[in-house]
Amino acid sequence: MDRLTFRVGIGNELRISYKKPIKVVLFFLSNCYIFLPGLENDHRENQDRRRGGRGRGGGRGGRGRGQRDGGAAFPVGAGDGAERGWWRDRDGGNRREQEADRGRPRGRGGNRENVGERLEIGRGRGVAERDGAWMGRGRGGQRGEGEEGGRDEKRDGARPHGRIMGYKALEELYQEEPTVVAISLSSDPAFHRLLSAKEIRPDLIQLVCSVLSKAFESRAERGTLQHLAGVIKDSAFFQFTLPQHVGGMVLESNPARRAQYPQHLDNILTILSQVLSMFPASSVKAVSMLLTLLQASINSLRGSGLDVDTRVEENGEQLKGLIEHLQERSREGTLRSDKDTYALLPTDGDKQEQQDFRTIPIYPTPEEFQQDHKPFLRPNLTNQRYTNSHLYLDTHFRLLREDFVRPLREGIQQLLQTQKNLGNTMNPTKTKHFDDIRVYFDTQLVVPKCTHTGLAYVVQFDIKPLQFVRWQNSKRLLFGSLVCLSCNNFESFLFATVSDRDPKYLQKGQVQITFTEESRYKLARIPTDQLFLMVETTAYFEAYRYVLEGLKEQEEEDLPFQRYIVECHKDVNPPEYLKANDVYDLSSVADPEYKESIRPFHSLKPEAWPPMQELGLDESQMKAFQLALTKELAIIQGPPGTGKTYVGLKIAEALLANQMLIDRHATTPMLVVCYTNHALDQFLEGIHKFLSKGIVRVGGRSNSEILKQFNLRELSQSPAYRRSLPSNLQSAHNQTLCMEERELQSHSMKLECSLKGVIRENFLQRFISDTHWESLHSLPVSQGFQLWSDQKFSVIMEWLGLGSTVFQLREAENTNAAEGMAEEAEMEEEDLIEIAEEADLIQEERMIEDNWTVGPTAGRQKGDLGQAVRAVEDLLLAMNLDKVGPQPEQSGDLWQMQRDQRKKMKSRIRKEIGRGLAMTEEEERNVFNVWSLSLEDRWKLYRLWLTRYRVELRTKALQSEVAYQNAVDRLADVKRQQNLHVLKQARVIGMTTTGAAKFRKSLQEVRPTVVIVEEAAEVLEAHTITTLSKACQHLILIGDHQQHRMRPEIACLLTPHIYSELENHPSVLEYENIKGLNTNLFFVEHSYPEEQIKDGRSHQNIHEAMFVVALCRYLLFQDYKPEQITILTTYTGQLHCLRKQMPASEFSGVKVHVVDKYQGEENDIVLLSLVRSNLEGKVGFLSIPNRVCVALSRAKKGLYCIGNSSILSRVPLWSNIFHTLRGKDQIGEALTLCCQNHSDRQVKASCAADFKQAPEGGCNQPCQYRLDCGHVCSRVCHPSDLEHKKFKCSKKCEKILCDLGHRCTLVCHQECPKKCPMKVEKIVPKCQHSQMIPCHQSPQTFECREPCQKLLSCGHPCGSTCGAPCTSKCMVVVTLALECGHSQQGACFYKTERDQLKCTIPCLHQLKCGHECSGTCSSCLQGRVHVLCSHRCERLLICSHKCTEPCTGDCPPCQRPCENCCIHSKCMKPCGQPCAPCIEPCVWQCPHQSCSKLCHEPCDRPPCTQPCTKILNCGHQCIGLCGDKCPNMCRICNREVVTEIFFGTEDEPDARFIQLEACRHLIESTAMDHYMGLDDIDANNEEQVTIKLKECPKCKTPIRKNLRYGAHINRSLAEIEMVKEKINGRKLDIEEQRINLQSKLKNCTSCQIYLGDEYFNIQEKLGERFLTVHDLWVLENQIDFLERVGKLLEIEKEKMLFSHGYRFRQSVNQFLSWLNNPQQKFTDQQVCDLQRELTRLNLQAELNVRCQKAYKMEKTDQIEPEEEEIRNLLKMRGPFTEHDELKVKEAIKRLDEKFPMTGLGITEEERKMIVSSLKMPPGHWHKCPNGHVYLITECGGAMESRKCPDCNATIGGQNHTLDRGNLVATEMDGALHPAWSEQNNLLNFELPDI
Repeated sequence: MDRLTFRVGIGNELRISYKKPIKVVLFFLSNCYIFLPGLENDHRENQDRRRGGRGRGGGRGGRGRGQRDGGAAFPVGAGDGAERGWWRDRDGGNRREQEADRGRPRGRGGNRENVGERLEIGRGRGVAERDGAWMGRGRGGQRGEGEEGGRDEKRDGARPHGRIMGYKALEELYQEEPTVVAISLSSDPAFHRLLSAKEIRPDLIQLVCSVLSKAFESRAERGTLQHLAGVIKDSAFFQFTLPQHVGGMVLESNPARRAQYPQHLDNILTILSQVLSMFPASSVKAVSMLLTLLQASINSLRGSGLDVDTRVEENGEQLKGLIEHLQERSREGTLRSDKDTYALLPTDGDKQEQQDFRTIPIYPTPEEFQQDHKPFLRPNLTNQRYTNSHLYLDTHFRLLREDFVRPLREGIQQLLQTQKNLGNTMNPTKTKHFDDIRVYFDTQLVVPKCTHTGLAYVVQFDIKPLQFVRWQNSKRLLFGSLVCLSCNNFESFLFATVSDRDPKYLQKGQVQITFTEESRYKLARIPTDQLFLMVETTAYFEAYRYVLEGLKEQEEEDLPFQRYIVECHKDVNPPEYLKANDVYDLSSVADPEYKESIRPFHSLKPEAWPPMQELGLDESQMKAFQLALTKELAIIQGPPGTGKTYVGLKIAEALLANQMLIDRHATTPMLVVCYTNHALDQFLEGIHKFLSKGIVRVGGRSNSEILKQFNLRELSQSPAYRRSLPSNLQSAHNQTLCMEERELQSHSMKLECSLKGVIRENFLQRFISDTHWESLHSLPVSQGFQLWSDQKFSVIMEWLGLGSTVFQLREAENTNAAEGMAEEAEMEEEDLIEIAEEADLIQEERMIEDNWTVGPTAGRQKGDLGQAVRAVEDLLLAMNLDKVGPQPEQSGDLWQMQRDQRKKMKSRIRKEIGRGLAMTEEEERNVFNVWSLSLEDRWKLYRLWLTRYRVELRTKALQSEVAYQNAVDRLADVKRQQNLHVLKQARVIGMTTTGAAKFRKSLQEVRPTVVIVEEAAEVLEAHTITTLSKACQHLILIGDHQQHRMRPEIACLLTPHIYSELENHPSVLEYENIKGLNTNLFFVEHSYPEEQIKDGRSHQNIHEAMFVVALCRYLLFQDYKPEQITILTTYTGQLHCLRKQMPASEFSGVKVHVVDKYQGEENDIVLLSLVRSNLEGKVGFLSIPNRVCVALSRAKKGLYCIGNSSILSRVPLWSNIFHTLRGKDQIGEALTLCCQNHSDRQVKASCAADFKQAPEGGCNQPCQYRLDCGHVCSRVCHPSDLEHKKFKCSKKCEKILCDLGHRCTLVCHQECPKKCPMKVEKIVPKCQHSQMIPCHQSPQTFECREPCQKLLSCGHPCGSTCGAPCTSKCMVVVTLALECGHSQQGACFYKTERDQLKCTIPCLHQLKCGHECSGTCSSCLQGRVHVLCSHRCERLLICSHKCTEPCTGDCPPCQRPCENCCIHSKCMKPCGQPCAPCIEPCVWQCPHQSCSKLCHEPCDRPPCTQPCTKILNCGHQCIGLCGDKCPNMCRICNREVVTEIFFGTEDEPDARFIQLEACRHLIESTAMDHYMGLDDIDANNEEQVTIKLKECPKCKTPIRKNLRYGAHINRSLAEIEMVKEKINGRKLDIEEQRINLQSKLKNCTSCQIYLGDEYFNIQEKLGERFLTVHDLWVLENQIDFLERVGKLLEIEKEKMLFSHGYRFRQSVNQFLSWLNNPQQKFTDQQVCDLQRELTRLNLQAELNVRCQKAYKMEKTDQIEPEEEEIRNLLKMRGPFTEHDELKVKEAIKRLDEKFPMTGLGITEEERKMIVSSLKMPPGHWHKCPNGHVYLITECGGAMESRKCPDCNATIGGQNHTLDRGNLVATEMDGALHPAWSEQNNLLNFELPDI
């Protein structure tokens, strides 16, 4: 790194480090000159171009260069080639600037008239600029509108292309809202180009700073602001333009501009602060330099008389302090990256209580998981005021954060302690239950997925410990749950949230998660196959996160209602808006009788209010109504049935009707917030009754059809909405969309699909060796493979034993044999009742379908994406495990697989794909015939191919992930801004509390004045705070919203035990009694014990479940509708138990819920199962009054409970309830059933079996009702359908169907068949066979099923049936004589087929490399084109991998994913590409010493030799060394492994060990240190040292990452990188060669026209990011061959007959298939084969051209013998040798002698004789358009037109000009020009002739 040193003032020296050429500028700081020394000569050319190009670009005095004089460079002698004014022309700037804007060329020297404020020194001719738009440089300048000229144009690579944002556009943008400004600047390429401009005039710089400062004021999402800050940080504006501008501010003489400087300085400070806060590591140096310049300029400006606000200086000092803090962190090596969340936090050791809560991270830190960590919490003050708002927010933030962190912290501490107690093994932990967390083992990232919220990952975890979890109803891994993943016992970890949950995939151990921003960054540095321990917290994290973020963003001064919630004042003021005008008009909410009589009144005067009767309210309702309208903070509470919802809707209607009181100038929406979606729907439906338009529902799932039209998603997709969007938002939306999504989606879908079944072989071809590919396709016909099927056929399915023949055969063999692996039995389960699973209900509340955070898939429905995935599955998979029916490869008549066989097959495939064991590459090389492998080995080999396929896809996906996530984050901000347009036009906005917290930023901009919170008792105080904006003036909180109408005896359970009193509505007194029972309320007592679910968190009671289901069935028999009955239970385990006993055929429509999820609901009849019954007397949450209240208050007409009253009585509340029930005889051990038909029949039911005494709801007496069919009803007594209109008789039908007396075989209620189906024996007339034929069918129409007895034409028997057509293809295996001369076993039909059986005889030809060809006679086309040599290279590459290329002379760069990584990051390039060195600070430090180098540099500290003092999890001392990573084994727990002798010092008591990270082997430290230093000793002795990585002494795994040996590793890697660069070629050379090839390809017009696919394929490859010299060599060869093929196709198009051209194109296509084969490496053998085949094509083309010529001359018959001879030579099988070529050329020569190519139709002797006899000078012979020759005499110029006697075409011409298509007949006399012109005539003679 170079350094610039210069002096400021006297004795003050300042050093600035730089890495890139710095533009020479002049700074003025504190009246002292700063001279930057001249730069190196190799930078001058770039400098010169910036100043005006080369040659004539500069002024006359300097010719484009400023004069160098020591340090600074000045424009000396600019003449008219440079601007005379340095910054500004004071006199004529504006006028001349306008002139420049018109784009006029300025002539030589650019801007002669000192135009504007540009620093454009010595530009070339005609330079002009339009609002920052770049014009041509060098010669030519501006050549008119939009055209750029100049010969140096291509050289000036730094100049941006495209439109640049100008002054006017920025001015217009500045008038917009800050968020719109931020989004527009972030996404507009024109602004990015402006920041890349090399020179920007000062006024435009000031405007840019103003606009950027405003952008950073926005409430945009962090993703947008971070992207904008990143664009600024990396721009030329930030690195060069702004420092120049700041340094030169003191020179400004314009008073108006100087007056703007104070604000301008503040804007610059804002930009610096924002850039630094978002990129603390990478921007600290640039910001530090800019701040130094800025502070110096402030001093100079103040010294020159400018008044600078002290606030600017204070902000500068604060920024300086932060910079110093970051610089200190950098020196310590703790400032690692821009993603370091804690980089900006102070490290001064403040106590927790002194720490500002805004600096506390939302996610837990590693320190919090330590055993001794105790968080600091403040108590929530409920009876006294808070000191200030900050303390109030701090308290709620800490308490809320602790609420979700505590379970995670304590759970992980318990997990770590358990591991420590159990030792190293994790197996016992897998079965242990943890109270606060759920643990998932062996978690691995499977596939990235593109989602509308950004990048997500599907992870796979070990499902075995969770095999008893019922995922449909489990609360595990619900949407929004927080998971923590660690691979090192939580020393570090990643955080993610569950973003999609499908029980079907959870059963397989798969779930989709989305990582946090910081964790995404860490994830990039972790190997893709890393296993994690995943921990889930039971808390719903997303709800916490939104609120915690809102609390951190809440400004103290903006906190609404501080007077009450902070200061605790009890006297509540009226809303602020009522102080100006309090006149209310309540006619809209009045009782219909009084609507006309109610007049407006002053609402703040209590006596002015109308009576409550006129408003339709009772006394308590009137008080609540009056309070809500006149107090700025109102709380309304009350028990069920008191009309809170009724009053709430009245309040809302009154406020909306008097909107002008609230908003006098602009209408702001009313915000309605509810805890649940159900409550929100109910309240908004109530509002809709009086407000038909203007409602917008935002957030969770809505089940209301009424509100569907008001959903934000529906509204935002309307055409009217689209048209109303501002243009800048429309463009921002479009510009943010990117290609990354499509690329990443493609890779991720393929990755996802690769685990769903068997991949088709053609997708794996690139990962299969040629030998195995040929072998795979050489199917053994003797095994009976059905190759003749017209259906799709999959070779790989047959090979894996899953094809039609093999699988059925194997299944038949294994029918009675025990297979090696047990098949998974898939239970055939009757369809059960659909229950709204608790997991689904919870997720409905959590998931927010908002259309706010929509990524590049905007507008795409989930179904569309699913359709795309299915399309990929159909394309990719030969067998799809997710599909139920037969696959395309197994369909058709030839194979109808049974359902159980398909299940076994899919079970086997799942097991095989899920196994981790794959064949090694060494084992793979020893396989020659893949069909000879056992089935187990075939699957191993398949898994190896699959692994290679997945690794390539994963590597490609990684390159797109970051760009995709950035695009999604920015687009979400765009979408949020767009949706604000909908919200601001609404009158009522409805949200759930979670939605309101999530979209709090939008609410801050919508600024609702009135907020109504329903279900406020359920909402935490912090939730409500973050919902409110600064503009809120009126907050109304309403308690439980639902009104219940229950009969009096049910209401008695609630009063006075829960509510002091409840008033019965008159309607409840008219309820009918429950039919079939003698009471409307009953509690059934029992003592049957409960059971604990194996998952450990729930309970079930089978006795209660069976009783409740039997009672439900009994009530349905009483003719109640299923929708009238609800079954409630207190535990999710009981819910599942109930469902298993409720088939959908009986119980469909019955609602089954847990109590907690039935709040706000009610039904006619409720059956309640309380579950708990145990010896310990535990009742769980049945002791909570609120839950008891919900459980007992859901029924309107009938309530029936079952439970253990003896343990429930221990709870005082239940004891009081039982006392009430016993007093009314409504509790007992049995429920009395009463028959409606026989009143004397009663049954005492105490268990489910007792209901059998009333099997159909009545009693057990027979019905005996006579039916219309004559049969008697077979049912027992049933109270429903007494007239039997719905009854279906199930007795046997007695009707006769035919004359033979056959009776109907159906049951009575079914319709009899019209034709008798009884089968009888009949004779088929055609063949006289006896067959069983349906009675009604004639034997003439029946197809006989006997085997066919006919013989086929080949003599073999037919394989079809007697009545079916004979088979067309004989499958009998015979010996076939192939065209190649070989014999082979194959199906008989091949004898008559045009397409012959492929010959599988080995080729065995010795290739040019010396190895035998591994192809077959067929694959090598009888030796014409050999397959690529499959002999593996096996050389060890520089990267330590073995070369996997087959038989190569020079090994190409390694294509495996690079394995080089450090603690900071991982290289994502292919292994053979040079790695970018990590420039983060080295982290190797210990208490004794530390490294001061960068990560990639050799460390400057020796390894520490002190023992490590840490204690392992097992409780024993670490056996490692200080500063090294602790080994995961200890001397005591793992004694045998640790003390195993290798070097000889392992068993010494004080031995210390190093654990290598790649292979995990333990090596004794002194021996390892010596081993690693051997190369250094050799180097010191000047011995030759091999360039390679050191390997593990035990297993030879390369050592790529180890802090202790970082110096050696980094030295080796540096040498390896040098070798890589040499192998790959210099970047400049590669780039030059790439450009040359692109140019060569572009000039190949025949390729573009005739080889479009190949042309674009090569064009795409030339545009790839990583190309090596070898890659370019391959592409160059392809281009060369394609160029020649293109010319052949051009000849075919123009000079061949159609029939010949068709066959020629077939030959060309075959040649192209060889040329474009993925295995084409252009080896010597391949090039030779291609050359010989291309020679064959050339000769074939020559022959075809001659044939076309003969055809035109009508002399085809004359050349037939020669043509046939040549074609036979060209069609010969085998290689086309040089001898063959010579024979063809001789034959063509003989043909030419007989039929010359001149086209004259005469011999050469005859031509000479004719020319000689006519004695005409050259130029008189011409030919017609069809080639017929004629002569023009005299001067030889055409003066008249005639018709050709041979073809009737026009010949001759007029005025010495030939007619169109006529040409000089050069072939006649050699003339090239007509003879009529003397000048042209001379050209027809050689000079010697003249």
